[in-house]
Amino acid sequence: MSIRVLAIGGSLRQGSFNHLLLRQAQRQAPEGMVIDIADLSDIPLYNGDVQAQGFPAAVQRVAAQVAQADALLIATPEYNYSISGVLKNAIDWLSRVPGTPFQGKPVAITSASMSGLGGARAQYHLRQVLVYLDVHPLNKPELFISAAHEKFNAQGELTDAASRAGLDALLAALAARAAQLQLREPVAEAA
Repeated sequence: MSIRVLAIGGSLRQGSFNHLLLRQAQRQAPEGMVIDIADLSDIPLYNGDVQAQGFPAAVQRVAAQVAQADALLIATPEYNYSISGVLKNAIDWLSRVPGTPFQGKPVAITSASMSGLGGARAQYHLRQVLVYLDVHPLNKPELFISAAHEKFNAQGELTDAASRAGLDALLAALAARAAQLQLREPVAEAA
């Protein structure tokens, strides 16, 4: 069974540890999993007046990617004990797109940070935000990559064995959840 994953990074900086982590996930993807990385760089700040004139092309593009994906992988930096404005802004836009593209998707969350907590506070805040989106977040395994500046080499590869094993476990769990949800029978509506 093929699993198509859309990876969303919460930083616009291409050299961010979270982008490096998503590219590492592409390299470590288990057999049958394909991971594409969304580009949030041209999504404007959310503005209801802009929405009233129609969803910007960048929002429509990412919404279509979310809708087509079997699962999502979100890597969030931690800014001031929370998720980045970039990630929150993208979620705010995408949550308003008709058809609710997030609904029912399995979602794995990870983070890479120079801090000792590895972005844990941001992940827990992101879980609160995801409740409204009606997704199926993976509760375990959790993957927090602390001291990220010591765990990626100059080529952007994750070199820490424990972190690589954690990423393997996270991707395997996401694949299993996506497969489980794909096999579920639709629930019949009450007459």
